[in-house]
Amino acid sequence: MTKKVTSLDVARHAGVSQSAVSRVFTIGGSVSPEMAERVRASAEVLGYRPNALARGLITGRTRIIGLVVAYLDNPFYPDAIEKLNAAFQEEGYHLLIFTTGKHGVDTDRVIGELLDYQVDGIVAASVNMSSELTRRCAAAGIPVVLFNRGLPGSGLSAVTSDNLAGGRKAAEFLLAGGHERIAHISGFPDASTSRDRLAGFRAALDAAGQPLHALGEGRFSRETACEAARAMMDRPDPPDAIFVANDHMALAVMDMLRFDLGLSIPGDVGILGYDDVPMAAWASYDLTTLRQPTRRMVEAAVAEMMALIETPARGARSIEIDGPLVVRRTVRRPEGYET
Repeated sequence: MTKKVTSLDVARHAGVSQSAVSRVFTIGGSVSPEMAERVRASAEVLGYRPNALARGLITGRTRIIGLVVAYLDNPFYPDAIEKLNAAFQEEGYHLLIFTTGKHGVDTDRVIGELLDYQVDGIVAASVNMSSELTRRCAAAGIPVVLFNRGLPGSGLSAVTSDNLAGGRKAAEFLLAGGHERIAHISGFPDASTSRDRLAGFRAALDAAGQPLHALGEGRFSRETACEAARAMMDRPDPPDAIFVANDHMALAVMDMLRFDLGLSIPGDVGILGYDDVPMAAWASYDLTTLRQPTRRMVEAAVAEMMALIETPARGARSIEIDGPLVVRRTVRRPEGYET
């Protein structure tokens, strides 16, 4: 059995103290460039890799951020996770990713397991935190930042797009384009993102004196969203435009309307989404949608986490970032509108 190379072996090979080796492999450690080069060269020759977890037990910092996400089939999340990973690496941290399942039934168990890994912080992406779990994280001194989901009254920091404003923009654009029977397919009823998008959408319609024509629950599921859209189109007075609570559902609805029902978009019915995932810009979809400013949301979430790690007593903040309406070709354009 090959003997595991230790920091003491590296120290002897480089002719330095073991504490010098530790400083070289500790972010922010004080060591001269010449010594660092000598130690790293010896480590390379011997095949030494520092034990980050063991060092975390000594320093009290693992430099690991736990990321909890419900599911990854929505293309918004792989893109956001890639950006989160890159941004945390810039700060010297790494992500440990756990999923809870589409319905989030295992959220408490999963985050409880993350606590066992002694992570330095937790980013919860579109999952709900129970009050008991929030208390446990606070007791363990582990900061939590919610991403793309708010939880009012929880005392947790949250970073989202401005969902109320996004819903208003969607309604105002559809109204300006002359749509008269405007419907909505929502996400999960208990998700803040879904509630706020619907609230902003309905408020803008009400302000214009135009009631919401139909409301279906998509539950952020492609299949469920298609069922809701099919039920709307089976009505004697089907909608002439549908605002869908995210692109993941909107793209599925477009496929169903075109290929199952033989309808034209936007000739028979307009479709407007939310997120602006990469697929939305594909020529086969060309979806008009509200863009979630993912990069700015990630930057805000990482900055918030770093601030909470460095200043545990700092109060939580709720950050909403406005995103633009990206106009493509799935809804009527207002007269005189120019790209």
